[in-house]
Amino acid sequence: MLNARLSNILSELMTADSPLTSAYLANGLNVTSRTIRSDIKELDRLLSKNGASITSIRGAGYRLSIQNDHLFRQFLQNTFQEEFSHPVFPNERILYLLKRLLLTDEYLKLEDLADEMFISKSTVQNDMRDVRKRLKSYAIELEIKPNYGFRLKGDEIKLRYCMAEHIFPKRETEIDILNTRISILPKKELEMIRQTILERINEGQISLSDIGLNNLLIHIAIACKRIRSGKHVSLFSQDVKEIMNHKEYDVSRKIVRTLEEKLKVTFPEAEMAYISIHLMGAKRTAMAKLSKDKMEGLIDAETDRLTELMLEEIDQKFKLGIKNDKELKIGLSLHLKPALNRCRYGMNIRNPMLDAIKANYPLAFEAGIQAGEAIKKETGFDIQESEVGYLALHIGAAMERRKMNTPSKRCMIVCASGAGSAMLLQDRLRSKFGSKLEIIGTVDYYKLNQIPLHALDFVISTIPLPKVLPVPVVKVNAILGGEDLARIEHILAPDAELAGKYTRRELVFLQEDFQSKEDVLRFLCDQVTALGLAEEELEASVFERESVAPTCFGNLVAIPHPMTPQTDATFWAVCTLQKPIEWQDKRVQFICLLCVEKGNTSNLQSMYKLLGNVLDDRSIVRELLKCKTYEAFMSVFRKNSRIQPFSE
Repeated sequence: MLNARLSNILSELMTADSPLTSAYLANGLNVTSRTIRSDIKELDRLLSKNGASITSIRGAGYRLSIQNDHLFRQFLQNTFQEEFSHPVFPNERILYLLKRLLLTDEYLKLEDLADEMFISKSTVQNDMRDVRKRLKSYAIELEIKPNYGFRLKGDEIKLRYCMAEHIFPKRETEIDILNTRISILPKKELEMIRQTILERINEGQISLSDIGLNNLLIHIAIACKRIRSGKHVSLFSQDVKEIMNHKEYDVSRKIVRTLEEKLKVTFPEAEMAYISIHLMGAKRTAMAKLSKDKMEGLIDAETDRLTELMLEEIDQKFKLGIKNDKELKIGLSLHLKPALNRCRYGMNIRNPMLDAIKANYPLAFEAGIQAGEAIKKETGFDIQESEVGYLALHIGAAMERRKMNTPSKRCMIVCASGAGSAMLLQDRLRSKFGSKLEIIGTVDYYKLNQIPLHALDFVISTIPLPKVLPVPVVKVNAILGGEDLARIEHILAPDAELAGKYTRRELVFLQEDFQSKEDVLRFLCDQVTALGLAEEELEASVFERESVAPTCFGNLVAIPHPMTPQTDATFWAVCTLQKPIEWQDKRVQFICLLCVEKGNTSNLQSMYKLLGNVLDDRSIVRELLKCKTYEAFMSVFRKNSRIQPFSE
């Protein structure tokens, strides 16, 4: 079967829409091109027996070809159902070490871990540094005892949250959790817990989403395992007393009584309160069937106030024009209530969509970060990245709604050549621009002063107009040519040259040789401050934003930026690397430091959309990474920066 590297190559080939070079694959996997060529031969040999092959295209790279779809699908199912015998890449090793440490109370020796993973002791020691970083956010320590090894030490609740985050698959579905190979409990017991939860929440008329149900199942399974090992959560008696007044406590008590009988596990009172916290944090996530009036009735005054604060913060920072979206306000309010319950008790929520949200809705995610900061200022609660992801979903939906409601541009045609050519011109424009352009009609020049020009966005004229008009005028030929169409396109999509607007030659650095995220960030911040575009505080603000949530979006791309605007203009500082570097849990080779002007009043959605469109496309990123000159870089960016118009 496939080893980890062959699997990674196959995955890349399956998702690529153009051929991949051996250099690109080698960079992504941190091996030589020669190794990749050898791997491709081996992979092709395996695929040839299973309905597919790898084609080598001279000067372009490798492409996956599928001859027998049924046979190939069977091969994929058989291959990816099985876990690899040992981790290969740094990220896999860190996750492996976390799982090993979380699933034992005993000390683990360095040499034993090295033998298990077929790596050196020094590599394990290096990986442990990253393990420590991951554990820091849970306030869990990595305890070392000479001659014994490593062990985790921390609050029981935090240990359980860490287990929930790292032991179960991220993109979980109900089937994934029940069939995961790293089982906290036997599958039969997991099914029993799930069935008990469903029965009791139905009786208690509590509504849970699929993700909420999975989260609760995971946390109860972990609780059972820990209680059997003699580990119990401890809560302040005042907290327990307060939780006992909630409806969720009664439902939790019924879940626990059933499980005690079926699983022969005794749950102390604090454990019942702990399960109640999860119910309180998961309910009200499936309210789509309620009318807007009923939903509004569920929102208390304090939640309403905090939601208004979030919307104000988003509007002030990003000018998205969504502040008065009623659906957004209701969605954020209903999410906020259980989210604050989760924060109050230090509870984490899993968000299997987080990476996809960050990659596809970067602006909405940034708005979510700022909304979280507004809540932190008011409540003192740290809003975790997974929570921000859910806030971003609501914000992204509002942005999409606004886009659908964006009116087309209105124009009038001034034509001196008669009705026939005016009609031809009108029909050609409608054929070319469709719903983007609303043509009010045609008019002779001498009648132009009778037209209410304030109701138009621009005028298209086949003759020079001597009089200055209060709206833009686009001069075209009566028989529209390519240049004429380009001029009109520019009016419809004025931000199509954004790459040139925000990119500066002196702030584009290609094929650099940095080894770490910190090195790149310091370098880019130094370059910006050296040009007098920002004060020295820029670097601290960029690192502060990075500590809230990493700005790597997958696809080898990171878009770091300061926590608050630090510059008098909006621009990018760009750096590409010869080889990818580790950036939190992803590999990054293209870095775009985004600086937004202080007190920004312009709508930056088009800029974010351009960045998203270009940097989310694997083939464009590959082209940009190959560039060795500023001219080549800008050529690739401009070629791929056609975006849809977005107006206030």
